[in-house]
Amino acid sequence: MQNQNFARVTALALGIAGVLAFGQASASGFQIKENSNKALGRAFAGSASATGDASVVANNPAAMSTFKQSAVQADVTVIDLTADFSGGGTTAVGTPLTGNNGGDPGDATPVPSMAAIFPIGDTGMTLGAQVSAPFGLKTEYQDGWVGRYNALESDVKTIEVTLAASFNFGSEVSIGAGLIYQRAEATLSNAIDFGTALCAGSPAGPAACFNPASPFRPQMNDGSVSVTGDDTGIGWIVGMHIHPDDKLAIGFSHRSEIDQRLEGDVDFTVPSNVATVLAATAPGQFIDSKGMAPLTTPAVSTISVSYGITDTVRVMGDVSLTNWSSMRNVTIFAGPNNDVLSVEDFNWDDTVFASIGGEWDINQSFTLRAGYAQDQSPTRIETRTPRLPDADRQWGSIGLTWRSSDAFEVTAAYTRIFIDDPELSNIESSSGSTLSGTFDGHADLFGISAQYKF
Repeated sequence: MQNQNFARVTALALGIAGVLAFGQASASGFQIKENSNKALGRAFAGSASATGDASVVANNPAAMSTFKQSAVQADVTVIDLTADFSGGGTTAVGTPLTGNNGGDPGDATPVPSMAAIFPIGDTGMTLGAQVSAPFGLKTEYQDGWVGRYNALESDVKTIEVTLAASFNFGSEVSIGAGLIYQRAEATLSNAIDFGTALCAGSPAGPAACFNPASPFRPQMNDGSVSVTGDDTGIGWIVGMHIHPDDKLAIGFSHRSEIDQRLEGDVDFTVPSNVATVLAATAPGQFIDSKGMAPLTTPAVSTISVSYGITDTVRVMGDVSLTNWSSMRNVTIFAGPNNDVLSVEDFNWDDTVFASIGGEWDINQSFTLRAGYAQDQSPTRIETRTPRLPDADRQWGSIGLTWRSSDAFEVTAAYTRIFIDDPELSNIESSSGSTLSGTFDGHADLFGISAQYKF
């Protein structure tokens, strides 16, 4: 039967592609930067150099040495993606795809983070720990949307624990290092056009797809496939913090790649009349199975600068390089012999995130922040999919901290992300359909955090 293996071969590949396709509501690619609302209020300018922010455990552990007291900090940022799709496509036999625009696929999704820092007496050593969610988001299209064969539900969650230490022995330079433990879980689904598969594979060939008397025609008898997977990985981060005086601080950090072996289940939903035909003509096809795929999250290098213009006004800058080029492809293995089933090409490019921001201490109780950022997308139109309608973006951020005492403070931040209209061009699904069109969208980020020193 023509294309009889297409869903079984590519289902897990689509799932892995989905895992790699999140973060479109915040940073480019599948990265989520939001582990600090102080940094969010500056568009993450100074993320590796600014003082007074416990999220440096995961952003630059060397900067923990600036804390003279123990501190705990809790952040939560709600990411709300708004997107509208306009476009269409054709089935594997050339008939137009039917369906709506999928609605707004983004839900308001909270991203939590918690950090703690502990200076060890007068030893010059500081220890820290942070729990954060560096990758992941949830999108869900309506069942009958025109791109249902590419994506329906996509739900990815990651939890990352960073344990770090910094060292400063009275010099102008601090160094730091940390160990990263990362766990990822994913559930992804898309529809399958069994009508096209059966009519195109019949003895009459594709001509059967245009026979109005046939019980199997394109976009009739849709089924679905759902992919779940999870794994854990270990990585590391190192950093340096240079502070020659009270005005200037320079931070550098490098986060390693993290290798994982994502293992998952592939579950098919097949209409009863389709299952009867498959049992007679293609036994063993479209059955539930297991699979795995190696996954490498990218390395990230960051340089930050903070400078105090006056005692109450500070400016910051940030440049981050994300090594997305490591995501050239994902190879899918399945079966007892780990046979290669599919190779999904990404061909992503390395990206640069650049931001500038500032802080103004209005008085002893309030600090106002603002920032602007440019964020490149690693994707390209040839391989961009509805699971990652990603494009270059611009950030505009504001934030405010209220200190009720020397020990306790609360911070709020807001960011609007303007996303250049992502285009899809003849993106092929596992059902052989192609989809083209444009997404029009933006993201709103609302954050609040609290820090207590003791």
